[in-house]
Amino acid sequence: MAAPKKGRRAPASQGHPGRALILVLIAIVGLIGGMFYSGTLTPRLGIDLAGGTSFTLAAQNQPGKPNAINETNMRTASDIMERRVNGLGVSEAEVQTQGDNHIIVNIPKGTDAKQAREQVGTTAQLGFRPVLTTTAGTKTPEPKPSPSQSGAGGKGKGDKAAGGKTQPGTQQNASSSQSPSSKPTTQGRAVTDALKKAPSPKPTPSGPAKPSLPATPPPTPGGAAIPPALQKQLNALDCSTKQSRAAAGQKAAGAKPSDPIVACKDDGTQKYVLGPVGVEGTDVKDAKAVFDSQQGQGWIVQMDFTSEGGKKFADVTGKLATKAQPQNQFAIVLDGAVVSDPRVSERLNGGNATISGGFTQQSAEDLGNMLSYGALPLSFKIDDETTVTAALGGEQLHAGLIAGAIGLALVVLYLVAYYRGLSLVALASLCVSAILTYAIMTLLGPAIGFALNLPAVCGAIVAIGITADSFIVYFERIRDEIREGRTLRPAVERGWPRARRTILVSDFVSFLAAAVLFIVTVGKVKGFAFTLGLTTVLDVVVVFFFTKPLMTLLARRKFFADGHPWSGLDPKRLGARPPLRRRRGSAPTQTKEA
Repeated sequence: MAAPKKGRRAPASQGHPGRALILVLIAIVGLIGGMFYSGTLTPRLGIDLAGGTSFTLAAQNQPGKPNAINETNMRTASDIMERRVNGLGVSEAEVQTQGDNHIIVNIPKGTDAKQAREQVGTTAQLGFRPVLTTTAGTKTPEPKPSPSQSGAGGKGKGDKAAGGKTQPGTQQNASSSQSPSSKPTTQGRAVTDALKKAPSPKPTPSGPAKPSLPATPPPTPGGAAIPPALQKQLNALDCSTKQSRAAAGQKAAGAKPSDPIVACKDDGTQKYVLGPVGVEGTDVKDAKAVFDSQQGQGWIVQMDFTSEGGKKFADVTGKLATKAQPQNQFAIVLDGAVVSDPRVSERLNGGNATISGGFTQQSAEDLGNMLSYGALPLSFKIDDETTVTAALGGEQLHAGLIAGAIGLALVVLYLVAYYRGLSLVALASLCVSAILTYAIMTLLGPAIGFALNLPAVCGAIVAIGITADSFIVYFERIRDEIREGRTLRPAVERGWPRARRTILVSDFVSFLAAAVLFIVTVGKVKGFAFTLGLTTVLDVVVVFFFTKPLMTLLARRKFFADGHPWSGLDPKRLGARPPLRRRRGSAPTQTKEA
């Protein structure tokens, strides 16, 4: 009898098969608990199964760019739109070009189609503009000078409204008292330690009113005067309604980067006079929302610039840091609206910065998407918007489920007819794999925006055969060992290494094919590749941590160990023959004739 090799330990599934089964049970309970905790009990369906919203965008040349509509720019615009929508978690969204100047965007039902539409419709150039002055977003009333001062030449100390308070829309001087707002807003956000929250200007009471001529523009705290035309536009601008903000945004978006503009805050709370663009949106390499738990800042937005953009940003922040508020702020302008206006306290080098202050997760992700994906090379308008009915998708889903049920029924019939008692092991393994797949797909919906489409259902159906094939490989290895004359318990352990190698090679090939398909394809085919890859990984997990340990336990039961005719391991039915045993030193004798 050969001595056992030292240093080799039995795997956990062989020495303690119950531990592996308990681990699988804990995983199932944890995933199902996560489903109930998140309130998501069904997978998120794609647009071809659940319906959704579809809209058509028509490309338009920007001013001064008559030849902007071309194949390259349309492809770039389509790619940026898709990345923006997918950045919202809408991974099933379809963005594709149609003809020479149209882009079709399909948003699945169950996602915020309005928010996604706003993202892809944000087509103006992104830019960083210095703030010259800012005031409340409502319309500023025109001052009424007294008749006795009609011929005065601006001897007053500053424009003041009736009642002795500073006229809204102007900054009296750099020493005017200011106090920060008590509620966090998106106006003043800090960029690293050099950008602090910009406090809202608060009028202070003063002495008797001494109005001056409105034709004389008031100086800003930084010492620069606002041109009369811009001051007039600022006073007349009303940002309190969506219509007025849209009109102001359209006008500001059509201005040249080198021209100062008047713009509204995206929420209408503030209005600004902004200088020329200091850093363009194309100079932003990447931006993302991050939760800062170390310094307790909450949700922040991290920006990375290109090498050229980093130099521009350093120059701009260096100039702004020497000025008084609000001229030490820069406005992030997209589609003619100010989405953020942090203030600078020092020059920022290194090509990166962090915006923080008063963010929610949604607002941080929205700003990160706007900054990260830069400026679209074209401007677009929505030509058509329709809602796709879910009736056709429901029929397709019903047909897919019927096809899956038929395929599963055929596999079960084959397993029961050929493997008999062993089919219970295969069916239990299929059930575990199905539970894990369903739970993971359900949780991936709210986690990463995974949407189950019709190709993904096809991938799940194909996975039934892949998973069953792994069981068949293992069962046949066990049967081969029994045919060689071994009992069930040694056959289970000796057949496992050979079956394991075959299963790993087979699943590796399937996973490699799924990975290549996922990388090189676009649209719905990615759903098939993702589902195929996921189920292939789960097949390895189920075979290693459920099927093999379960077989080790069943090999100790009399029904299987004794080779019951209905166990599927009957030595007689398998044609097993006892091994040929020879005595040592003996040689076959030949009968010699006398």
